[in-house]
Amino acid sequence: MLPRGYSKCGPWLCGLLGALSIAGPCVADASAVGSTNVTVADPTVPRPPGTPCVVTLFSGDSFVDFSDHPYSYAPPGGCGTHWAKVVLEADFSVTAGRQFDRTAQLWLGGVNLYYGTTQEPSSTVSPSWHVERDLTDYSALLRQAGTGRAVLGNVVNGTYTGVIHGSARLLFYPASLRAPGALTPDSVLPLGSDAVGNATLLDTSDSPLSKTLTLPTNIDRAYLDVIAQSQSSDEFWYTCVPDSYAAEVQECGGGNFREAEVSIDGQPAGVAPVYPWIYTGGIDPYLWRPTPGVQTLNFMPYRVDLTPFAGLLSDGNPHTVAVNVAGANHYFLASATLLLYQDPHLRRVRGGLLRNTLAGQAPTPTIGDTLATDTDGNVSGAITTRLSRHYVIAGYAITSHGRVDSTVDQTVAFTDTQSFTIDASTYRQVTDQLTSVDGVSRHRIGRHLVAEYHERLRYPLHVDYSFDPTSDGGYVMATQVHQGYTNDIRREFAGRTLYAAHVSNTVDAGDTLDFDGSFNVTGHNGQQNAQSFAFRDSLGGCYRTDVASTDGVVTDEATGVGCPDGQNHVYWFTRPDGSPVSGSALLGW
Repeated sequence: MLPRGYSKCGPWLCGLLGALSIAGPCVADASAVGSTNVTVADPTVPRPPGTPCVVTLFSGDSFVDFSDHPYSYAPPGGCGTHWAKVVLEADFSVTAGRQFDRTAQLWLGGVNLYYGTTQEPSSTVSPSWHVERDLTDYSALLRQAGTGRAVLGNVVNGTYTGVIHGSARLLFYPASLRAPGALTPDSVLPLGSDAVGNATLLDTSDSPLSKTLTLPTNIDRAYLDVIAQSQSSDEFWYTCVPDSYAAEVQECGGGNFREAEVSIDGQPAGVAPVYPWIYTGGIDPYLWRPTPGVQTLNFMPYRVDLTPFAGLLSDGNPHTVAVNVAGANHYFLASATLLLYQDPHLRRVRGGLLRNTLAGQAPTPTIGDTLATDTDGNVSGAITTRLSRHYVIAGYAITSHGRVDSTVDQTVAFTDTQSFTIDASTYRQVTDQLTSVDGVSRHRIGRHLVAEYHERLRYPLHVDYSFDPTSDGGYVMATQVHQGYTNDIRREFAGRTLYAAHVSNTVDAGDTLDFDGSFNVTGHNGQQNAQSFAFRDSLGGCYRTDVASTDGVVTDEATGVGCPDGQNHVYWFTRPDGSPVSGSALLGW
């Protein structure tokens, strides 16, 4: 029997689900209340029934410098080559002391397997944390032996003493009657130039991550997984202002619009929104102890649908696929992986592009302001940045199913308001930013609409920052942050909804830092942090976990609130963590 809350499905889907098991109630381990260690509300990757084969990538490595950490990989024996699910598990820790947050990446054959950052330690807390990623869609890569590396640069000396340790493994769940083999891409190809793998530095808007490829000639669907991480001068891009305002409001220049642009042979092919990740040393390190910001430890790639280009990419000629970050201002690191589904019954798919209204729509935002400076030099008002683009990209491919017409219809919008109050006793800046994506991918065979994939994505960010003098000659810096991530997806087949899901992840954090007259930190107060992660789907799956902390100690943890029987409960083949899915109407398992 399906769980309560199940919504109506078609006969084919209901029949399939009747033969599948569900992941048992996701009950949390021992309560984290009272802990100072890393505590997050994020779900782990749900698992199918069966015993996995485990392949260790590396174990107990110490990261003390920027040296290479290579590893060799071979597919597991005893689990076949067509798996129900593949999961990456990684564990990290850093010794107590002083250390910056660091970027962590795992690679295999040039393909990124994991991307995130590390938790900063304190003088008394040695944090440890666990991350997981669903790599089932990368099964084609994992069927071949290869070489990979862990990239986690660190500095350990008399000042920065924190040593980072890490281990990682892959778990392969064999296909069975209860857990059928997943329908996965036939080719998994990196865009980076490093054959083993590393992120590509994009210094300006014109810096590309690109590769020229001669691809299989029978592509019927294509996607690109994109991660774009801000670094250096761009770390706090979400608070920056256009250059012409930077001196007046005492902020970083370069503007605050960032967006990844995907192109094929120089022609715009899609857009990947950039998430405003805040690292654990960001703004005020106490904000993120013990709960970091949204996805800080485990970035989720954004999947761009390139299926309208399938016919063009199958023509046997070399094609250049590229990613640029619009607005990059020294600098972003980027990773991109091309996923190709191939027609098993044809050696050659023919087709072409029919329409592309993204071409000619440059990613150039509109800037406005209400700033005013009075006779005393006090500044007040706001700077606004706006961009919204609606586009349609359509193409066709002659496949073994007949002619398939594919359309991506998408609106991508960015709004940002930077509000300032600056006078002799106050510097206050309030950031309100929202990145949104509303899109649908459609596939038709003849006159029949056979598949639709809808997505509604939101990245809200609010930062309220003030820096004020105190009566004793010192200063206080008060910060409040709200980060959010919501994603609603819906798959339809022949006009009927097969599956729908909602993911929500929010973090709210606040703290006040105290400084002496020489700007040395002398203490902090009022630290609070709360994270809420929720997932629901049309099959009755439900996940909800909330954690809260005060002064760096977990004060509350609740699981299953609002779920049937007060228990977290999801199907093993779903993706409650918000990891990307391919927009196939026949579901991705």
